[in-house]
This record gives sequence, structure tokens and C-alpha cells, in this order.
Amino acid sequence: MFYKIRSMGITGIDGYAVECECDLSGGLPTFDIVGLPDAAVKESRDRVRACAKNCAFQFPLRRITVNLAPADTRKEGPIYDLPILLSVLCASEQLPAIPETSAFVGELSLDGRLRPVTGVLSMATDAAAAGIDTLYVPADNAAEAAFAASVRIIPVETVGELCAHLRGEKEIPPAECPVAEATDRFPADFSDVRGQESVRRAVEIAAAGGHNILLMGPPGSGKSMIARRIPSILPRLSGEEALICTKIHSVAGLTDRQHPMLRERPFRSPHHTISAISLTGGGRTPRPGEISLAHNGVLFLDEFPEFHKDALEALRQPLEDGCVTISRVAGSMTYPSSFMLVCAMNPCRCGWYGHPSGRCKCSQASVDSYQSRISGPMLDRIDLHIDVPAVEFDKLHGGDKPESSADIRARVEAARQRQRDRLGESGCNARMTTAEIRRDCVLGEEASAMLSAAFDALGMTARSYDRVLRVARTVADLAGSDRVETEHLAEALAFRTMDRNKA
Repeated sequence: MFYKIRSMGITGIDGYAVECECDLSGGLPTFDIVGLPDAAVKESRDRVRACAKNCAFQFPLRRITVNLAPADTRKEGPIYDLPILLSVLCASEQLPAIPETSAFVGELSLDGRLRPVTGVLSMATDAAAAGIDTLYVPADNAAEAAFAASVRIIPVETVGELCAHLRGEKEIPPAECPVAEATDRFPADFSDVRGQESVRRAVEIAAAGGHNILLMGPPGSGKSMIARRIPSILPRLSGEEALICTKIHSVAGLTDRQHPMLRERPFRSPHHTISAISLTGGGRTPRPGEISLAHNGVLFLDEFPEFHKDALEALRQPLEDGCVTISRVAGSMTYPSSFMLVCAMNPCRCGWYGHPSGRCKCSQASVDSYQSRISGPMLDRIDLHIDVPAVEFDKLHGGDKPESSADIRARVEAARQRQRDRLGESGCNARMTTAEIRRDCVLGEEASAMLSAAFDALGMTARSYDRVLRVARTVADLAGSDRVETEHLAEALAFRTMDRNKA
């Protein structure tokens, strides 16, 4: 007997159709799975056999061959357990015929329960293009899959429940798309940050334009505290952005039943011992790294100079292109990686250079050596370089309550709306092309003279020239100005601390 069950697979963050073909023939009892299965797929034989017996089915003592087509694409993970089991049961006529427009994914436990799998949202969103109208998934994945409105999602708790549904004995109601609204209440709010008015202003500009930012100051000055509050002032995720972010996190196994969909911009803060592969993505079979998990959000690199040199240099191309392509023997994958880079560092090895206490004993050569761990090409890709001074006692101890994240976010969203009106729905100043810069960042005579003088004095490159104009355009958007005026350019140039230090 021959039977075919449809399923789905994952390549990168996209789903593709898989056909699980089962053939029962005479001969000594064997169970073979072909079609480039990995170790987890090969182990499905034991899970399927035990599950069938524990669910009161008669496992056929025949020569069983299961083919996962297309056979030239490597199959990974336990997601094919359920379709393999169903193909065997249908081929042995223990279950009725299943509609060809239905597909199944899920990992089996030995007692017949279904365990959650990764990448379900990607499979659900791409199932309709493969001619699938109903997708059966583990119940823990149903809320996530239901965000794909193109197919009907059936949540399955156990194999017994599914078989009763397929026989028409007890129908399983389809999952409904959950309603999850973004919140304006964050556990970390900018109202907690006292003092640092210039730093707060710089972070607001960075958030308004999606610019990369470097915070440099002594320990305890609030660098990490400020960085962790940046997501609270970024614009809300659009529906399309949330879908892409959730796809990436789902493939990485970071979604669950309680959190099926990302509703706030991701914030990733890897430790400085992270490898280049973990940062950019990779492995024997390419997987998304931290820069892709931070897509449409913030990648925070604390202790910036302490990161491995190869890891930092690997960021250069993704920062420019907004995506990263990983090529390995198993294949080549392209993952989105358009993120806001936020870096924090001490000014010297001991950390106290420039502190009012005078406790730093580092020589100028030592300070320069420490800061030079950040290469010129990497520094050139950071739009704003900010000095974060030590906070004074009076500002910590008293004074008015600082502005909240909600108030800052309102101004940021107004500036982003101006950018969308000018650049298109997905446009932001940090991603302006050269043609858009020339069109939207026209300078007056006085501003041109200022930029010319700064270009020579700071030793700016063509890239840093463009980045200064992008930041100036963002300052103008926050001010509600259609033109980049001299004061907007002056503020953008003031946030180039590292260029001034090296000039």
C-alpha cells in the first residue's frame, strides 16, 4: 500500500511544502526513512513505532519506506513525526483518507501527546501558496500559527484526539487568532534616568531616525541603564514588522504558548565573549544569530571594546545592507538584520578616565590604545558618539521627575511619520540612499561652510559625511522643519565625540 501525507518544512525563515510518502511492501519488517533526513528525523522511526502501539494502533510488520520529498533538500528536526505516523496508519488502512489540502506538523511523545516545534508561523504563512488550506499543529503552537490568516489552524493535543477528528467522531474547533495589543507600559522607563540631559537628547535623535549610537563614559554613569530603555521610546511595531520578527524568533525557538507573537521591538544584549558565528548566525546548518534576532529592534553591545575583533568586524556588512547571507555546506541562507546598534564602553582600561574624582592613572597612550580597539571602519558606521559624564549628586538626589518614555515616544513617532511621508512606508533616515540624501538634505550656504570646515577638521570620510547629514535630517524632523538648517547640522556634528578625539 502507498499513501501520501502533506507537511511543511523550514528553509531560513521561509516555509516550503514537504510530501511524506509511505510505502508498505512485503519482505522482512524494516522501517527506512529517506529524503536527506538528519539524525532527529531518523529517530522518528522509534518515536512513531512506540507512539502507535501506545495509542492502541497495530504497527504494520511490513517493509516500510518513508520518503520526504523533495529528496534533495535536507530535512531537520522532529517536525515530521506526526505526518510519518499518519502516513503509516493511512497506508495500513487504520485511518480514513485525508484531504490533500491538509498538512500536518508536530513532534510526538511516546504516549501520543504532541510537543511544540519551531518555525510554525513561517510554515503557516507559506502554506497557502503550496495549495494547503488546513494546517494541523501542536496545541502549544496554535496561537502562533493562527496569526497567519491565510490557512485554517487545527490545534492538536494528542494523537487520539486527532484520529477521532479525522474519523469524524469528534471535531476539533480551529484556533482563533489571538488579540495581543502593544503596551505603552514598560518595566524600564526613561523617567528613572536622572540627569544626562544631553545623552537623553542624543538617544531621542537616534530612536527617531533609527541611527546607531555609541555611549562612552565611566562606570555608573548610566550607559547600560539608558540603553535598556531605548525600546520604550521606539515606534510601535507595525503588523508586517511584527510578523517578520516573530518568524525569526519562532525559527530560533524563542516563542511559546504564552508569548506567540512579538508585540514590542526586540532588545538583544549578547555577552562580550560571543563568537562571530553566534552574533551573525551560522552553524553547520545556518541559523539566525543575534543580529537577526534584533531585526527591527535594538542590538546592545555592552563593553564594546571587549568583544572579539572578528565578531565586531563581522557586523560591518550587515550594518550597511540590513541583511546577512550565511553560506555553509548545507546551504546558503539570507536573514534580515536591520537593527539599531547601541554600544557602550568605558573610556579607558580602568574606566575612570575623565571622572571628576581623578582616580584614573592610565597614560594617554593607554587610553588611546584602549579606544583604538574599535576599528576605523566600524566606528565610521556609528552615527552618534556620545560622552556620558558622571551624574552629579544634586541631580540624583532631588529635582523634578524626568520626562517619561511615553512623552519621548510621541515625539519619536511624529518624526518617523514625517520620514514615512517623505521616504515611503518603511523608510527611515538611517536607511536613506545617496539619492535621497541629495534630495532631502539640501544645505544653505552657511550650513555648507560649517560642514566643509568640520569635514577637514575631523578627518571625516564619505560615509561619515552621509551619516552626519542623515542625523541632521532627523534633528530637523524632530523640530518639524522641512529643511536642514544650520542649527540642525551643528547638533549633528556635536554628536561626533570620537571623531573629535581622533582629530
